[in-house]
Amino acid sequence: MLQDDLKTQMRAYMEYLRSDVVLEATLGSDDRSAEVRGLLEDIASLSDKVTFSDAGTASRRPSFVIRRAGSVEEVTFAGLPMGHEFTSLVLGLLQVSGHPPKIEADLVEQIKALDGDFHFETYFSQSCQNCPDVVQALNAMSVLNPKIHHTAIDGADFPEEVERLGIRSVPQVYLNGEPFASGRMEVADILAKLDASSVERAAAKLKDVAPFDVLVLGAGPAGASAAIYAARKGLRTGLVADRFGGQVMDTAGIENFISVKETEGPQLAGALEAHVRQYDVQIIASQKAAKLVPTKQPGGLHEIVLESGATLRSKTIILATGARWRQLGVPGEEEYRTKGVAYCPHCDGPFYKGRPVVVTGGGNSGVEAAIDLANIVSHVTLLQRGAHLKADKVLQDKLLSLPNVTVLMSALTTKIEGNGKEVTGLTYSDADGGLHHIKTDGVFVQIGLLPNTDWLKGSLDLSSYGEIVIDDHCATSVPGIFAAGDATTVPYKQIVIAMGEGAKASLSAFDYLIRMPAVEKEVELA
Repeated sequence: MLQDDLKTQMRAYMEYLRSDVVLEATLGSDDRSAEVRGLLEDIASLSDKVTFSDAGTASRRPSFVIRRAGSVEEVTFAGLPMGHEFTSLVLGLLQVSGHPPKIEADLVEQIKALDGDFHFETYFSQSCQNCPDVVQALNAMSVLNPKIHHTAIDGADFPEEVERLGIRSVPQVYLNGEPFASGRMEVADILAKLDASSVERAAAKLKDVAPFDVLVLGAGPAGASAAIYAARKGLRTGLVADRFGGQVMDTAGIENFISVKETEGPQLAGALEAHVRQYDVQIIASQKAAKLVPTKQPGGLHEIVLESGATLRSKTIILATGARWRQLGVPGEEEYRTKGVAYCPHCDGPFYKGRPVVVTGGGNSGVEAAIDLANIVSHVTLLQRGAHLKADKVLQDKLLSLPNVTVLMSALTTKIEGNGKEVTGLTYSDADGGLHHIKTDGVFVQIGLLPNTDWLKGSLDLSSYGEIVIDDHCATSVPGIFAAGDATTVPYKQIVIAMGEGAKASLSAFDYLIRMPAVEKEVELA
């Protein structure tokens, strides 16, 4: 099952096992069960600390439990955890064996203090970039607290179950049989839903944080670059990180990041985080900004009020809050989100195998999504609101060569329809205002990005598109506040540009700081 290169990697990982581990499988006579057996037998052959057993009696076949021998620590996988979930399998083995998860000490204490009966189930797809974060968070929590149980389920291996639950997007998390959450989450996010007081405790921890020289908001390419450059200047640097990588985490293949022939979003995000953590940067994780309060005094401290209620102060601020998927804003979109309305073709495409879908948007992202989905679904209808596609010609040529794709120009989506449980169709208007109906099982929205700047309205200058207005030094309309990346007016929203802008913003902040007048201390006369 495992190729030689993966076996070599796994053999190296197995050196970190601290206790004996049992892989207990529940298998059938189908091909997928044979694949799971092959995977587990290969893993067991790589270490004398791992034992394989096919004596499991679970209800799902194929599935397997990773259990610490003679103890209660365990995690469960239903299906085949390959693709993006292979890392989750490796971490599950290590953590069940006793290798500590990389979770902050205060969060570990919160997890251990949770009291109740928590049975989590997470549905994932092997092509989903966001699913591993959720799977790994819940696996780690289940290892730390025996009252927490988690099963990670490959939806492709249990189609009847997925159909019965109406799952059309991943990750989807259930708690004790009821829907709990959808989309990417980290440990702190899960704890916030389970433990209402966790938000208050997080805010209390930040109460006495000393002012920063540079406070960076956002941990995507721009924010990470800004934090590294500031720390290298010896400045007291803080980084408010809702999630490392930002929009990069939702990107599958990256082939235009100079000097790296190809990589994937989650891998680049992990590299960004590792690089930032090499420096003296105070990372304020799982927090979002709610309000900017610029100083009224020259050389004073700017304030950032977080959604948790905590307040951070800094001599300079770099805004690198990035962007999010733009929504259609039509009836039915919000109602059927995760029930047929999707924004990530790589994550959710597998749930529409053999079904008709619609892609809205004729730019690069829309055309790339249509090409990707055409390999999975029965038919793709791409709607472009303008008279021409805006994607690169090479992408247009590829799209138009596909036999199961229809492209409709001057088509404006007006409504997404459903039966109360899932999407069943879409209505669009043509250039003359006539309305047309398309039967479809899914709508993939790919109409560009919106800057994450709603919370900044009224505090500094924004463009008509909501972007932070900056000059060629990344300075905003407020002295001492800089901005970089996709949230700004800088043209061309690209990773390599965002990184350069982050560095420029940090250097500009440094230049601003060294030119600030020194604050004279009052001297008491004897």
